Amino acid sequence: MKYIQPFAAQIVGQVLAGQNLNQRLNTALRQHNAWSPQQRGALQDLCYGTLRFYGQLNAVLNALLTKPLKDAPLRDLLLVALYQLQHSKAAGHAVVNHAVMAAKNINPAAGGLVNGVLRNFLRQQTALLAQAATTESGRYSYPDWWIAAVKTHYPAQAAAIFEAGNQHPPMTLRVNQRQTNLDKYLNSLIFFSISAEQIGQNALRLTQALTVDKLPGFFDGEVSVQDAGAQYAAYFLAATDGMRVLDACAAPGGKTAHLLELANLDLLALDKDEARLARVAENLQRLKLKARLVCGDAATPADWWDGQHFQRILADVPCSASGVVRRHPDIKWLRRPSDIERFAQQQSQILQALWPLLAEGGRLLYATCSIFPRENQLVVAEFLAKHADAVQLVLPDLPSGQLLPDAQHDGFFYALLQKSA
Repeated sequence: MKYIQPFAAQIVGQVLAGQNLNQRLNTALRQHNAWSPQQRGALQDLCYGTLRFYGQLNAVLNALLTKPLKDAPLRDLLLVALYQLQHSKAAGHAVVNHAVMAAKNINPAAGGLVNGVLRNFLRQQTALLAQAATTESGRYSYPDWWIAAVKTHYPAQAAAIFEAGNQHPPMTLRVNQRQTNLDKYLNSLIFFSISAEQIGQNALRLTQALTVDKLPGFFDGEVSVQDAGAQYAAYFLAATDGMRVLDACAAPGGKTAHLLELANLDLLALDKDEARLARVAENLQRLKLKARLVCGDAATPADWWDGQHFQRILADVPCSASGVVRRHPDIKWLRRPSDIERFAQQQSQILQALWPLLAEGGRLLYATCSIFPRENQLVVAEFLAKHADAVQLVLPDLPSGQLLPDAQHDGFFYALLQKSA
């Protein structure tokens, strides 16, 4: 932990300055490929945890400081150490000692400040946490604008949404029915003493997350890791054998693969990011599935469409990702209110561009991993107002189309549109 703490603080600082957590974390892990699995896991936990609870930790730190701390690297180190003291099982004296030593490498005179701040936290922990909770950002660990938006749209569910977003995400598997079936795979997990429960037609939630190399049959294509909420997409689209299908924003390929596991399709997987499209190819190869892969922008079909209509289109459009913040806690602090409208405009553009590609009588599933209505039903409503040949179908068991994050799945939105014959 002594070795990892400063690296975590550096990454947290980079994210708070506007950089992507996964990118910074992956860069650090590549640069230190000799680290042990324990060190790599510790780095991830410190970065994710500090950002997950940044609102609370920031409020606590402000209360502990007698004046603003202008030394950003030192402040980031204190945030990481406060996360460890409040939310980890690390011994308090060890956390403090390691932070003091790390602080001296930043500023030789800073050891006393760090020691005093952290020991004061340990002495006044209950009172400081209560004080932090007097502000909404300190209580929920989200930006104020985000809190206000969720409370406006989901007044009865707001507290549960905030709590779900601050939990460790569940690890859910999708059993590949072309290779095995759910009962057989569940028995394989039992054989290896891996505890899981069924939460969907082909979905199993593990009691405890583990690395994919520990999953029986993973490299043989028997199973994939996919959130239960994301698994709704293939079922809602209901493509059947022989259909021509477009997955318009396919990477990394989870929904593409699920569609192919359920039916024999003529499927085109499209994505504008060539590197991410390579991940689709890797996933399909592992699962022993085939699709045509094209690098192109869903908003500009003229660059890649061959003129043949699709009977099914999945438009899993770019969004704020506000429904998956427990997997990407940096999103809470990187997003701005103006981003929501920007995403909505991009989503509308993609939806408008894809509609002419859909055959008469065909169906398009509009999907996001957002909980903000401006990116979801409002985009669909605006589209319907402009297209007399479009009708929104009621989804089975999800009439609103909105899945809110809970213990079983992340937050998603789905709208199924049919084109008049």
